[in-house]
Amino acid sequence: MTYRLPCDCGKVMLIARGAPAARAICHCHACRDLYGSIVLAATAWPAEQVERSGNDAVLEYQHPTLQMRRISCRHCGEIVHGINRLGYLIIPNARFTKHHHGVMPKELMPAMHLFYESRVFDIDDPLPKYLQGWDGERYN
Repeated sequence: MTYRLPCDCGKVMLIARGAPAARAICHCHACRDLYGSIVLAATAWPAEQVERSGNDAVLEYQHPTLQMRRISCRHCGEIVHGINRLGYLIIPNARFTKHHHGVMPKELMPAMHLFYESRVFDIDDPLPKYLQGWDGERYN
């Protein structure tokens, strides 16, 4: 699959190809801090699967204490993607939903919760809930 995701004003374009490395709802403090949201539903993509054009229009914010960055359009302000400590591009699910007529593509729907130990509220769904990363202990 190929996903074309322009920012609101069209000056920055992301093209993601293939399947993401992870599809998750993250509850960590770092995502809360970087994205300004209680939870972040997003997909994580290897950098080589995502092409970004309009680089002269991007504004990059490096978190002061974490190895995380947030990329926005300097013209419209939309968050284009983030970059986590592993170098994956983190694309918020809201971007896919916006460009698919208000519906999240089924193949990109979250498959797990991460850092559920840090949650602000409980979520009652059938997805596995990992206390930290997906290679760790699950919440019962």
